[in-house]
Amino acid sequence: MTADLFENFSRSAPAQESLGEGAMILRGWALADAEAILHGVEQGLLQSGLRQMLTPGGRKMSVAMSNCGAWGWISDKQGYRYVSRDPETGQPWPEIPTLLLRMAQTAAAKAGFASFIPDACLVNVYVPGARMSLHQDKDEQDMGAPIVSVSLGLPATFLFGGAERRDQVQRINIEHGDVLVWGGPARLRYHGIAPVKMGDHPLVGERRLNLTLRKAR
Repeated sequence: MTADLFENFSRSAPAQESLGEGAMILRGWALADAEAILHGVEQGLLQSGLRQMLTPGGRKMSVAMSNCGAWGWISDKQGYRYVSRDPETGQPWPEIPTLLLRMAQTAAAKAGFASFIPDACLVNVYVPGARMSLHQDKDEQDMGAPIVSVSLGLPATFLFGGAERRDQVQRINIEHGDVLVWGGPARLRYHGIAPVKMGDHPLVGERRLNLTLRKAR
């Protein structure tokens, strides 16, 4: 990584909060580019639309999902996995928008993960009442790379636990433009989202958009 990569993506001293070794929240890191990122993601959704996937047990998820990047995460009765093509269209997933990709790399570097090159981005859309139960991100082959999570739209409560499901959970308020990064010793910490509350964001409307970048392969 060179200084040139970061030249157009500098931030004016965003507030940083440590969430423990290997984990950090960058407050407002995505604000300057939020509208352009949203536009890029919405263009991708025209190619691979949102859908509410089924868990292996057959339950419909409350969060609507899609993907962009070389790999896309899916869930159905066959299990959780990454695939290179959208099973609904048979076509490759749309590319990760360049602005989002580079911004995620700068955020990862800020948190101490300078060589992050994501090849997958989960697009999760929450409406009021939608939630994500505690889980680990462990379907990736490369556990050395961090997770970078970008939040746009309605605020939410991020649940950040430990290495075991029974560990104490931190409840962290996340707002439009906040970026979370966790990797290294924090890579397999349990995490989730409490039910999203009613609201109407001027850019995103009655939704919370979460873009979660990772290295799948």
